[in-house]
Amino acid sequence: MKFRLDQDSLGKVKIPTDAYYGAFTGRAIKQYHVTGNPSHKNLIKSFVMIKRSAALANMKTKAIDTKRGKAIVSACDKILSGKYVDQFVVDMINSGAGTAFNMNSNEVIANVALEVLHKKKGQYEFLHPNDHVNMSQSSNDTYPTAMHVAILINLKETIPAIDILIKSLSKKAKQFASFKKIGRTHLMDALPVTLGDEFAAYVTSITKARNEIISSQKELQNVALGGTAVGTGANTPKGYRKIVISELSKISKLSLKPEKDMQYSLQSKFAVANASSSLRNLALEIGKLANDIRLMASGPIAGLAEIGIPAVHAGSSIMPGKVNPSLAECMNMICFNIIGNDTSVSYAAQSGQFELNVMLPGMLKCILESTDMLKNFLPIFSANLIDGITANKDKLRANIENSPVIVTLLTPKIGYLKSAELFKESLKTGKTIRELVVSKKLMSNKEIDSLFG
Repeated sequence: MKFRLDQDSLGKVKIPTDAYYGAFTGRAIKQYHVTGNPSHKNLIKSFVMIKRSAALANMKTKAIDTKRGKAIVSACDKILSGKYVDQFVVDMINSGAGTAFNMNSNEVIANVALEVLHKKKGQYEFLHPNDHVNMSQSSNDTYPTAMHVAILINLKETIPAIDILIKSLSKKAKQFASFKKIGRTHLMDALPVTLGDEFAAYVTSITKARNEIISSQKELQNVALGGTAVGTGANTPKGYRKIVISELSKISKLSLKPEKDMQYSLQSKFAVANASSSLRNLALEIGKLANDIRLMASGPIAGLAEIGIPAVHAGSSIMPGKVNPSLAECMNMICFNIIGNDTSVSYAAQSGQFELNVMLPGMLKCILESTDMLKNFLPIFSANLIDGITANKDKLRANIENSPVIVTLLTPKIGYLKSAELFKESLKTGKTIRELVVSKKLMSNKEIDSLFG
């Protein structure tokens, strides 16, 4: 491998000749062996859009000459088209405040821009990562802004996946609307409900969680860009902030606005923690749904066996014919991970000191991971599990007939104490409540049918 020597403020660093990153990145990749994965594609996209917008704003305010500014814009366009993405090599969890990733971005863009100017990589006297690509910026304001933009992009891709689940559950709620079943509280028999009612309740809870996720986007639309170091706006030309956020809104197709309190935007991660908690709440609701499906499908002989689920693969490597609720189990694990990610975000959100929260890379990694899992798996979960659920109508009906708890419906007619006696007698003799009530001439079969449906 051939190398070149790149210079930064600490001295010279050997960098592979073919690499578009520079000295800062060369140092960083030796330090940050954490996840083993490069940064998320939407973080890269967000940063490059920010650098492009900054170059345009700097040209409009005469802070940078047109030749350099246009070269930076051209370099960003090349990267946004899909080129050079493999040069963003800094781990998703890196230095506090994401300085290492900001510099990785600055160096790659600078070296691509140098090629646009027909210069060699590393000839920073013509176009410098800090002086030109990072002009009017700081890691203090670019990373929080990129963080918001990346989360908004991921949420935009996640909402349709949630909608697919809601649609699938809604179909089942209608399909099972007339299928009565025994209800359960404390895992014990309770009054009858319909299977459709249960699925309709899932629709309600997940829709509410979805709406909270959508609502969380409003705060994320307020960005820190232009705040530079500690929110002071130092080293930015007049009018820069308004222009750069306007340009970023255009290219990202997001409704971004300047955060009114720039110091708040660097100190507090309220908007990010709020978005994370809304994802956690969705995970709690979906996790509950997945658990219920696993219980309702348990059996087929020794479990509840109230519903049938599609066989997506063999359930066991040793027990032939076994079908497991594998997709529901996978969904549970995803939900556990999302809840864990939110815990990490919560700790990070309260761990910033004074003018800057430096825990941003870890927070962003967690939220992007959570949204990636949801957008990737929810369509599969919906199509290959929820859409294929069937109801075991005979089992549902038999459970109602055989459960003594339905004596509750007789209480208004015969009283609580008499109903309790019938309950105990049913358990002791094995006779159904219907059989006991009819034999004691308390009610006719027709009257019972009107109560039990």
